[in-house]
Amino acid sequence: MGRFIKSNGMHRTLEGWPLVFTVLTTLSILVGGLVEFLPLVLVNNSVDRIETVEPWTPLELEGRDIYIAEGCNTCHSQQVRPFRHEIERYGQNGGGYSKAGETVYERPFLWGSKRTGPDLAREGLLRPQALWHVRHMEDPRSTSKGSIMPPYPHLLEKKIDFDGLTAKLRTLKRLGTPYAEETIENAATIARTQAKAIATEVEEQGGPTDLEDKKIMALVAYLQSLGTDVAAASDAGPSDAGPSDAGSAESDVTADASK
Repeated sequence: MGRFIKSNGMHRTLEGWPLVFTVLTTLSILVGGLVEFLPLVLVNNSVDRIETVEPWTPLELEGRDIYIAEGCNTCHSQQVRPFRHEIERYGQNGGGYSKAGETVYERPFLWGSKRTGPDLAREGLLRPQALWHVRHMEDPRSTSKGSIMPPYPHLLEKKIDFDGLTAKLRTLKRLGTPYAEETIENAATIARTQAKAIATEVEEQGGPTDLEDKKIMALVAYLQSLGTDVAAASDAGPSDAGPSDAGSAESDVTADASK
């Protein structure tokens, strides 16, 4: 080892100057950290945008928080991989495989890597019926025979914290989510209106009543929204969908699947 670190070499000299050595070490750490951090900041400009992808509505945002709080993301992924069998199973109703532009407003993202249950990236296209989701959360086996998912009946009883939505939206706006000030100020009213519409839909389909202020309405709103923005981009055509549109998905999938 002595031949690599000479007794009178520069490294030995620096070790004899503790203050200088500390300053140089700190600078090295700062430069290294900056090199790793900058790409995370600049990557926002390199992601192909999808014009139809918009921030969550206040109620959908609350539903997403409930989805995370209940641990749904530990069993369900939200990422359709670019393989034919994935698209045929999860993306058959529109949207194709997952693109980076879909999750530009997600904090944190919920791509996932484990599927105890099915992928939900296109759930809003596969099951748009509100009552199905209410029944499934209340008793999973009533809608999916043999499901190992636990029931969540408390979501039909606990109330939504409408008053906390303005603070959530304002925080997300500081982080870069383009919420309008009017939406932030009226978040509770907007959420209540959407929740009432979903509750009315559930009642008309023969489901339980008096759910307009319950957490299940927020979760249903979130699940109904999954994949719908991307499907709208596919319907709009290449001019709106950008370089990652569904029209080029088939050739991309074939190329990726052959690797």
